[in-house]
Amino acid sequence: GEDVSMDYASSGLSLRAHPIELLRAELSGCVRAGQLETRADGDYVAVAGLVITRQRPSTAKGVIFITLEDETGSANLVVWEHVFERFRGAVMTGRLLRVSGRLQIEGKVIHLVASRIENCSELLDQLADADQQHKRSTMTARHPRQIAKQVFPSRDFR
Repeated sequence: GEDVSMDYASSGLSLRAHPIELLRAELSGCVRAGQLETRADGDYVAVAGLVITRQRPSTAKGVIFITLEDETGSANLVVWEHVFERFRGAVMTGRLLRVSGRLQIEGKVIHLVASRIENCSELLDQLADADQQHKRSTMTARHPRQIAKQVFPSRDFR
């Protein structure tokens, strides 16, 4: 978890695992983005994912478009102005959101029209913190150099 968090913090991606994959048990009841195409127009579903984009075009009359990413793909959200005002804090600051709403499907274009938005960013912090706490609890060295060797083991390249 810590490695994935550090990858995202430094480069915005990870070749290890997707954070949502590691948190899937915590996000029970959420449909994977890759499964939205198997649902019907008008279905009420919940999705969760990392916030990739937030857009509020001037031509959209106050509508906000958000793209979430999980381990299977992306989900496009439509957030009407009255929903945005109700969940402003989550929309503006959330790195990981759980969003419930109705699916709007037109051909191959799938949108989730949001009715409830929850900021679950603390799960990302817990993902990194759990691994850090484990590393600190297993440290036996007392001298700073010995601690550094445990925290940052050498990498042998051949």
